[in-house]
Amino acid sequence: MVSLALPSRTAGDAERVASAVGGALLTLYGLSRRSLGGAALAGLGGVLAYRGATGRFPLVGVAGGATPAPVQVVEAVTVTVPRAEAYAFWRRLENLPRFMHHLRSVRDLGDGRSHWVAKGPGPLPDIEWLAEIIEEREGEVLAWRSLPGADVVNGGHVRFTDAPGGGTEVHVRISYHAPGGAAGAALARRLDPVFGQMVKEDVRRFKHVLEAGEVPTTDGQPSGRVSGSEK
Repeated sequence: MVSLALPSRTAGDAERVASAVGGALLTLYGLSRRSLGGAALAGLGGVLAYRGATGRFPLVGVAGGATPAPVQVVEAVTVTVPRAEAYAFWRRLENLPRFMHHLRSVRDLGDGRSHWVAKGPGPLPDIEWLAEIIEEREGEVLAWRSLPGADVVNGGHVRFTDAPGGGTEVHVRISYHAPGGAAGAALARRLDPVFGQMVKEDVRRFKHVLEAGEVPTTDGQPSGRVSGSEK
């Protein structure tokens, strides 16, 4: 159980950035719902954003000392391209920001390691981390995880299989550990609908890029063709 009545504490830089990101997303999602439940979510988002701005947050009391499990989002899509083509596009990590709009860049450093930069909300700085590939079977599976020292511990697993009617089924699982221990994890689960929707939209854009050869913008207009060198 999370207590709202305990004194606040000062958060570290990584926790402040994560709280600000989560708070902004939750507030926007809650306001878009235009309901009592949405208002409650927006209020919680405001609390998180306040923590990000000030470094202080009252949600620190948690019953039990077990290590919280990671928050996971699972999504799947069928694309009408061969499995080798779908895998090759995702495996070229520099392509990820083309359909994962929260990412600013991903740079392949070689030897299975990469440098990731996610966009910070508003005036807050970008979030950066190093990751490594932990499983790779060409045309079938690609999995990665952040290296120690990441602001937000995270990972991903993508599986590619032949679709029964042709094309490729792409199964995506994204996971992360919220900063702040069990209290942070409890709050992160409140953000599940937001992050779930983000992953769903990322996967939808991945399908659009592969099938239409262009990246849709927020107004539904294409922002550019996908060249053969980027696949």
